[in-house]
Amino acid sequence: MNYVTQRLLTFPLILLGVSVIVFVAIRMVPGDAITAMLGTEAGLLTPAQRQALAEYFGIDQPIYIQYWRWLTGLFEGNLGISSIYGRPVLAVILERFPLTLELALLSMVIALAVGIPAGVFAATRNERASDLAVRLFAMIGQSTPNFVFALLIIYVLSVYFGYVPAMGTFTPLFVDPLANLSQLIFPALTLGLAFAASVTRISRSAMLDVLSDDYVRTARSKGAPARSVVWHHALPNALIPVVTLSGVEFGYLLGGAVIVEEIFALPGIGRLVLDAINQRDYALVQGTVLFIAFNFLIVNLIVDLAYAALDPRIRLGNR
Repeated sequence: MNYVTQRLLTFPLILLGVSVIVFVAIRMVPGDAITAMLGTEAGLLTPAQRQALAEYFGIDQPIYIQYWRWLTGLFEGNLGISSIYGRPVLAVILERFPLTLELALLSMVIALAVGIPAGVFAATRNERASDLAVRLFAMIGQSTPNFVFALLIIYVLSVYFGYVPAMGTFTPLFVDPLANLSQLIFPALTLGLAFAASVTRISRSAMLDVLSDDYVRTARSKGAPARSVVWHHALPNALIPVVTLSGVEFGYLLGGAVIVEEIFALPGIGRLVLDAINQRDYALVQGTVLFIAFNFLIVNLIVDLAYAALDPRIRLGNR
């Protein structure tokens, strides 16, 4: 618990650093909310009209005053008002987050369900034809961008099966499970199969290292079944690097897979950030990035706790 407490105490400092970086970075992008809203017509505004709009969007003060205003509001649980939607930023984020969370979970299930067995299978057949086939699959998967998988899936489904995946909408899971699955299964396959390639390579490499350890040879010498040696003795220790990789990937997915969400027209966190940047919605960009950073911190903490669960020799408090 001491370790968990120490990590939780560092969260505010990390989030503060993230807030400063994103606050400054978004304002370094050419243009502002007024230009993004009016386009070329912004040049027709009188000085009084521009000043009024600047006050409305909160960009009429020096940057450090803007930051202080936003930070003090943040301490009160107020992330600001979105200039695009005219609603509180937190409400907009929480409206989009369920889709991204479900997509991330479904993608991770697919990736781990494919990648871990494939890696173990390849490790137990090292340098055989089946091992080479698995490694080839992993290499192709890692070298192919997500958007290529997405376009291939759409092309094959539409041309050869006459089916166009549902796009542009999101039905909550508890409202209509079948409609929800039909909307998310193909984006999840796109992300999951791409990540499964990385899981396969990591789990294969880790299994090869663990299978050569002394305790594995001892278990074999005692007559333990080969399946038991692989799945009960070797696999738990081989999963530690897989857990690390999965934590990073899951944090990335919670931030929104922007390209995949854009191709499948999913209203998730990724598209929300992209639209906010294009429209110079400062409050929405700042709030969403801070929300994503917080998710990353939580996921990393869970990953560290998972280390101790997988290998009792790890003592987090003494690291």
